[in-house]
Amino acid sequence: MLQFILRGLDGTDENAFERRNLVRPEHLENLIPLKKSGNYILGGAILNQDANMIGSVLILQFETQTDLDNYLKTEPYVVQKVWATIEISPFKVAQIKS
Repeated sequence: MLQFILRGLDGTDENAFERRNLVRPEHLENLIPLKKSGNYILGGAILNQDANMIGSVLILQFETQTDLDNYLKTEPYVVQKVWATIEISPFKVAQIKS
């Protein structure tokens, strides 16, 4: 499986925070099938100095880049334009022996 780190930064317009809060339940619901299938590794919100959500980081894995691209076509934060910019980088989770 290919692993990716996705960094999505929210828009900075006056409705950005409200848009995020409206779409957030759908975004979280959309991650459930990814978690069940093993595609979701880790995720969370990026916070500003006031502890307000201003973006997201997801660590995901898919068989192909095309599979990731197809997921992004359905990601509510993409579809509803919450994320103004998205950076995707190849990633490799370290396997730490205990």
